Amino acid sequence: MNLLGDPLVNVVGVLAELDCEGIEAGLVEDTTVDAASRDCDTVAAARDQYHLDQPVPVRYVLWVGDLITGDFGTSFQNDQPVSQVIREKLPETLILLTMAQIVSLGVAIPWGVIAAYRANRAFDRGSTVASFGLLSVPNFALGVVLLYLLALRWQVFPSAYESDNLGALVFSMVLPAVTLGLPLAASYQRLLRTDLITTLQEDFVHMARAKGLPPLRIMFRHALRPSMFSVVTVFGVSTGALIGGSLVVEQIFGIPGIGREIVTAVVRDDFPVVLAIVMLVACTFVVLNFLVDLLYSWLDPRVRAR
Repeated sequence: MNLLGDPLVNVVGVLAELDCEGIEAGLVEDTTVDAASRDCDTVAAARDQYHLDQPVPVRYVLWVGDLITGDFGTSFQNDQPVSQVIREKLPETLILLTMAQIVSLGVAIPWGVIAAYRANRAFDRGSTVASFGLLSVPNFALGVVLLYLLALRWQVFPSAYESDNLGALVFSMVLPAVTLGLPLAASYQRLLRTDLITTLQEDFVHMARAKGLPPLRIMFRHALRPSMFSVVTVFGVSTGALIGGSLVVEQIFGIPGIGREIVTAVVRDDFPVVLAIVMLVACTFVVLNFLVDLLYSWLDPRVRAR
């Protein structure tokens, strides 16, 4: 994997090259020649490995080629291939993010439906206060509170990550998933409630009521699906926020996932790991938003007609 002109790498390389030229010119004392020679060999190997002797455009082309083939380079910390590091850490993060989205949708959809059905009543006003309260609480604060109450004090859930089997792993992920999912559920609920109230005023809903269809059938069969546009849009956009939240949540609950790994890599200046994870997150974000665009046509056939 190639480093794209990292300033620190280039500066260190230039200084080391000057030292090596000093050795060749006989300007370095004899007592330091052996150590400096070994350093020069290391610098030469690094320059060859990362193509630092090539122009920046050439390095970029080589980097893109390695990226396409799945070669993310080698970790500075343990000389382990970065692709192997990602394969080891990615499953935990995928499970966490999937469970967080399940929690958020599982809470938001019935919550938004009831709030829209009882718009401007006591339940709707109370849900408005609750949703804004959840949106104002940061992930790290909510995670600490849930960890203290449900894990340490009442001991309903484990306080640490467990991977003995799939059941234990999923059960230990419940609290982290709730920590990430509840604020997102509040956002989904507000969007769904607003869209549902608008949809319930449409002519086709009035026609369904005039035909005598039950209110639940009208809500779930006719009104809910065309009201999901905003939720689906935020579903794709919120992926980045979930991954950002996982940086903190994985630290709180001790989950060995991608979020915890990138924090460790940043602290240890492990640039290949940081670069690979950032590129992985960016590509995932683009793919998910593309799938969201495809999902629009299923939610509302009128999109295909346009």
